[in-house]
Amino acid sequence: MEPMVVVCVFYIAGKVQPILDLPGIPDFSLEQMALHAAVLTVALLGSYCGAPPVDPSSYDLKNYDVDSDTWDSYGELYDYDDLDEEIEVGTLAPPPSVTQPPSPVVHKHSTQEVTLPPSPTMPAVPPTLDFLGPGLFGPGTGLGMPTCLLCVCISGSVYCDDADLTQVPPLPKETTHFYARFNKLTEVKSKDFLNLNQLKRIDLTGNQISALDEDAFRSLPQLQDLLLADNSLQVLPELPDTMRHIDVRNNRLRSAGMHREAFKEMKDLQFLYLSDNQLDYIPVPLPDSLRVLHLQNNNIQSLNQDTFCNSHDINYVRKALEDIRLDSNPVDISRYTQAYVCLPRLPVGSPY
Repeated sequence: MEPMVVVCVFYIAGKVQPILDLPGIPDFSLEQMALHAAVLTVALLGSYCGAPPVDPSSYDLKNYDVDSDTWDSYGELYDYDDLDEEIEVGTLAPPPSVTQPPSPVVHKHSTQEVTLPPSPTMPAVPPTLDFLGPGLFGPGTGLGMPTCLLCVCISGSVYCDDADLTQVPPLPKETTHFYARFNKLTEVKSKDFLNLNQLKRIDLTGNQISALDEDAFRSLPQLQDLLLADNSLQVLPELPDTMRHIDVRNNRLRSAGMHREAFKEMKDLQFLYLSDNQLDYIPVPLPDSLRVLHLQNNNIQSLNQDTFCNSHDINYVRKALEDIRLDSNPVDISRYTQAYVCLPRLPVGSPY
């Protein structure tokens, strides 16, 4: 048996003996007492051996009392009086103020919306053409759309081709060129081009025009080109002397429907297209400026010496007229040789 165990056994035995001497306690032999002391010792040693080992150096036994004194004086080191909250008048933060929205600034010249009572409904008025009314896109057409939205306006030119027009729309006053080809126009009125003093060209080719007011074009001071081909005209009204290009091909134009000496005063006329009509004679006199004269597919039956030349002036030469068409007419051009002596080229035609 280990020495420490022996010591523990005898120590316990010595402690137990006085207890056994008390009255009422049964008598035990020395061997029984030693056995009980040994069992008790083994139990105590098991508890001792099961505890984790402890390093004695981890305890500062020399300064143990110092640390305990420190704890005793801890209350003196901390001033608990600081916990008393001191409240001074005026030190509390003011309550948050509510920011009011800025009042609207009313200017002297500002306007305010005012709800007005509904106005009485007026009866609908059928649209009418306004030929003189101004507008951002030109005058209104009476169809709910300005001319320059219905048509195309580019730098003084108005293009209304193939737009199913049944009448000439009102045009801006600065219009210089007007194109309304391949529409459904049946007439041209005097007010259609009223006050259009800058208008130089009108092209109404490919419509169904059968009527022209007598003064439809006469009041246009700068008109130079008039194209009325492929219509149903029987009468050609008076035209201004400023004309340079006239095209009335493929109509129903008769000689009786033209003014006498209709082209005499047109000093700048260069192109005259009268083919595919029902003319009985050449409209003379013709201006010297004329370069092209087309009369094919008409009903011309005769010529004379003064048709192209001047019988009173044998030295007269018509230098500009180089293109004359007389083919498909009932006239024998070989019989009128004296009518071509002043021409630079002979006319085109068929001998009969």
